[in-house]
Amino acid sequence: MAWLRRCIRHETETCEIELVANDLRHTLMELKEWAEPKSPEKRLINILDGVYIYKDPYGVVLIIGAWNYPILLSLGPVVGAIAAGNTVILKPSELSPHTAHFIATVLTKYLDRECFQVYLGGIEETSNLLEQKFDYIFFTGSTQVGKIVHQAAAKNLTPCTLELGGKSPVYLDETADMEKATRRILWGKLLNSGQTCISPDYLLCSKETEKIFLQNAKKILTEFYGSDPKNSTYLSKIVTERHFKRLIEFIKPENIAIGGKINVDERIITPTILINVDPNDRVMQEEIFGPILPIVNVKNYQEAIKFINEREKPLALYIFTKDKEVRNSILTQTSSGGAAVNDTATHLITENLPFGGVGFSGMGSYHGRQGFDTFSHKKSVLIKDFGGFTELALSLRYPPYNDAKTTITNAILKKRKGIPTEYIKNAGIFSVGFACSYMFHFMWCLIDGCKC
Repeated sequence: MAWLRRCIRHETETCEIELVANDLRHTLMELKEWAEPKSPEKRLINILDGVYIYKDPYGVVLIIGAWNYPILLSLGPVVGAIAAGNTVILKPSELSPHTAHFIATVLTKYLDRECFQVYLGGIEETSNLLEQKFDYIFFTGSTQVGKIVHQAAAKNLTPCTLELGGKSPVYLDETADMEKATRRILWGKLLNSGQTCISPDYLLCSKETEKIFLQNAKKILTEFYGSDPKNSTYLSKIVTERHFKRLIEFIKPENIAIGGKINVDERIITPTILINVDPNDRVMQEEIFGPILPIVNVKNYQEAIKFINEREKPLALYIFTKDKEVRNSILTQTSSGGAAVNDTATHLITENLPFGGVGFSGMGSYHGRQGFDTFSHKKSVLIKDFGGFTELALSLRYPPYNDAKTTITNAILKKRKGIPTEYIKNAGIFSVGFACSYMFHFMWCLIDGCKC
C-alpha cells in the first residue's frame, strides 16, 4: 500500500489528472477567441469583400487512447474534440482496464450519451470500430498500430492524427552543468519507469562525458530510490508481463554500468544504464519504453547530428549544452516532433506549444489552441454585396473580353507588397471617394509601372 500511496498517487495526480484539468481550464478561458471567424489579409481583388475563415466541427470523432497515461492520453484529445463541437466515441486502452472502466462509467454519466460514448474492448473491438466510417480519427500508440489505423482511415479518406513514439535521443556535452543535466535526464527517463512516449530513449555523448555522467548518476539514483531501488516506493511497475520480458531481453550483462536488477513478482526493473552499446544491438532497434538508458559514444555534436539523421525522426529531441552554436546546429539540422534544451519531457505540459510527431513518430498535433484547430475544419468564406461599385469591379471578368480588361484584371490579381493599409482597414466604408481612390491606385500602377 505504501507503493500505491507514494508512486501512483504522485505521478497520477501530476502527470494525468492535473494536466487534463489544466487543459480544460485553458480551453474554457480561450474558447470564445479560438472559435470566432478570422479575417485574413486581403488583396486588391477582395478589397470590397468580406473574407473570413470559419471553424466547423468535423462531425463524429474516434479517439483511441493509450495505456501508459490512460487518463491524459484519452481525455486530453477529448477536450479539444468537444471544444470544437464534435461528437466523440472514445476507445480507452484495454491494457489499463480499471481506468478504462472508470472512464466509461464517469464520462457517460456526466456527458450526453447521444453525443459521447466510450467503447471498451481489445484488438477485435478496435478492429470493428475501424471498419466504421468516422469524420476524424485520433490515435495514440505505437508506430506499428498507427500504420493499421492510417490504412483504415484511408479507406474512407478520413483525416487523422497519429501520436506515435520512436527513439528520442539526448545529446549531452561537456559544457553542460553535469549534475543538473544528469538529474533532469534521469527524471525524464524514469518517469513512469520509462513508459512515456517522450522518454529519453538513448544518450549520445563522448567517452569522457560518459564517465562524469555515470559518477553523477550513481549518486542521484541513490537520492531518488535509495540503496536498493527494487524495494523503492517511488519506482513504477512495468505494465504487463509481456512488456517486462521484452525489456529484460534488452539488458546484456556485459553492458551494465548501473542497475540491471529485477523483481519478477512485482515486475520491477531497477534504473539501468548500459555502456559500450552497439547501434545494431536490439536495445537500439526498438523503442525501449522502460527504465533502461543505453549510451552511444560520439566524438562531437556533428557526429551526433549524423547519428540522429540516419534514423527515423523521433517524437522528442533533448539537448544539454551551454554552447549556443551546438544548440542551434542540432535544432536546425535535425527533425523531430518537438525538442527541449537542458530539460526533458516538460515541453509536453506547455499548453501553447503544439505536441505531435513527424514521420514515423506521428502526424498532426494537439494541446491548447492546436487541439481545437486539429478537430476543426477551416472553412473559407467570401462574402460579396450587390452594391454598384462591387458590380463595376466584377464587370471586368464578364465577356466580351478585350486587351484592356485582361490587363486591368491581371493587375488586380497580382500579389503586391505595400498595398495602402488604409484601404484594408476601411474596406467596410464604401464611398465614392474610396472607390475612386481604389480604382485610381491600380490604374496608376498600370501607367507608371509601379512594383508595389
